[in-house]
Amino acid sequence: MYARLAEITSLDGSIAVTLAAHQAIGLKGILIAGSEAQKQKYLPKLASGEHIAAFCLTEPGSGSDAASIQTRATLSEDGKHYLINGSKIWISNGGMADIMTVFARTEVVVDGVKKDKISAFIVERAFGGITSGKPEDKLGIRGSNTCEVSYENVPVPLENVIGEIGGGFKIAMNILNSGRFSMGSSSAGMIKKLIELTAEYAATRKQFNKSLSEFGMIQEKFALMTINAFVMESMAYLTAGMMDKPGLPDCSVEAAMVKVFSSEGGWICVSEALQVLGGLGYTKNYPFERYVRDCRILPIFEGTNEILRMYIALTGMQYAGKVLTGKIKEMKKGNIGLAMGMLSKKLKSSLGGSVDYGLTGKDGVVHPSLAESAKKFEQNANSFGSTVESLLYRYGKTIVDEQLVLKRVADVLINLYAMTAVLSRASRSISIGLRNHDHEVLLANTFCSDVHFKNNYLMTQLQKHSPENNDASIKKIAKEVLDNRAYICSHPLERTY
Repeated sequence: MYARLAEITSLDGSIAVTLAAHQAIGLKGILIAGSEAQKQKYLPKLASGEHIAAFCLTEPGSGSDAASIQTRATLSEDGKHYLINGSKIWISNGGMADIMTVFARTEVVVDGVKKDKISAFIVERAFGGITSGKPEDKLGIRGSNTCEVSYENVPVPLENVIGEIGGGFKIAMNILNSGRFSMGSSSAGMIKKLIELTAEYAATRKQFNKSLSEFGMIQEKFALMTINAFVMESMAYLTAGMMDKPGLPDCSVEAAMVKVFSSEGGWICVSEALQVLGGLGYTKNYPFERYVRDCRILPIFEGTNEILRMYIALTGMQYAGKVLTGKIKEMKKGNIGLAMGMLSKKLKSSLGGSVDYGLTGKDGVVHPSLAESAKKFEQNANSFGSTVESLLYRYGKTIVDEQLVLKRVADVLINLYAMTAVLSRASRSISIGLRNHDHEVLLANTFCSDVHFKNNYLMTQLQKHSPENNDASIKKIAKEVLDNRAYICSHPLERTY
C-alpha cells in the first residue's frame, strides 16, 4: 500500500519527500523497534498527522559513515534522563517536526570495559533545548523543509530509548533499509506521468511537416522511459510483496537494488523527457524542469548509490565466500567427487554448454513467450557464479578494497534482480489475462535482451587481464588530477617556443 501511495505522491517531489521523511524513516524506528508503550504514546498522533516526524542521523562530519556521529547522550546525575548535545544537518522536516528519532553516542559497559556505542532516542520538540536552523536553499525538492537541528542539554526520559542502549546503529540501518524500496514505485509514478505529458506534446508538435512522434530518435526516448517505468514497478512490487510476508523477512539487499536502479533510471528518464520538450522543457513557465531538479536528490539520500553498490556486492560475495570456503575444506579432506564436479561445471561453462535452472519447459515457471529471455537470465546467472568464484580466488578478503570491481558485481546483481522481476510480472500478466499483457511481454523481452549483453560485457571486464578493463588507467588519471587539484593538460592554444 505504501508503494502504491508513493506512486501518487511522487507527482510532487516536495510532498513525496515530506511524507517519506515522516512515514518511511521518521516514525519507522518506533514502528519496527519501539516498545508497546512507545507505540501507544506516539503512533496515533503521528498516524493522524497531528504530529510530524523526522529522522536525525547525518552530521557535519558524518554522512555516509554513519558510525562516526559525534552527537552525545549523557546520563543525568539523577539517572532519570539522558541529556543530548550535538547537531544534525540535512534533516528533512527538521524545522517542523514534533517528534524526532535522534541517534547519539552513549557510554556502555561491555565485559567490564567502557565503550562508545550509538543509541536511538525518541525526542519531542517540547522537551526544550532544540533549535532548528534556517531552511536550506536547495537545487530541488524546494517545497520540502530541510535544515540543521541543534540539541543543547535536551532532557530525554529513559523510557524514550528505542530498543537497547548501544543498539542504535542497527536500528538506523534497519529503518533506512525498509524505506528504500518505495523509490521504485515513486520513480515509476513520476515517469508514467511524464510519458503522458510528453507524449501529448510529441504527437501535436510539428517539425519538417511531421509530428515529433514520427522521428526514430524521439520514439527511442519513449521506449526507454516505458521500459524503465516497467522495470522499476516490477522490482518495487516484487520487493514489497516479499516484505509483506509473515516474519519480517530481510529484504535490505533487494530494497537497495530497487533504490539504485530506480534513482539512476529516473534521472535518465526525466532528462530524456525534457529533451523531447526542447526549450519549453527548460523554462520555469512549465513544470518539467522541476522534475529534473527534484529527481537529482534520489541517488544521494537514504544511502548514496556508491555505498549501496558496495553493500549489495559485498553482502552477496560474503555468502558466496562462505560457500566457496566450505567447498575448499571438503576438497582438502579428499572429496574427489566434489572437485571433479566443480571441474566438470567449469569445463561445461567454458564450452558454452546449456544451463537449465528449470525456468522454462513443461514444468517451468516462466511463460513460453518469455522462454528466450529466461534462457538469457540463466546464462547470465551461471556465468556470474563462475565470475564471483574467480574473483574470490583472486582477491580473497582484499576484495573489500576493490571498489571498481565491486561496482560491476553490484551492477550485474541489480540487472539479474531486474530480469527476475520483469519475467515474473509478465508471466503472471499473460497467465491471468491482464489487459495489454502482450505489451508487457514485449517490454520484458526487450529489457532482458539488452541487459543480457550488458551483463556479459561487465563480466568480461571482470576477467583477469581483460583488455576491456581500463581500471588501472582510470585510477592513474584520477590520481594525477587529484594530486594537482586541477585539470592538468596544456590548453590547446598553448605553444612552445
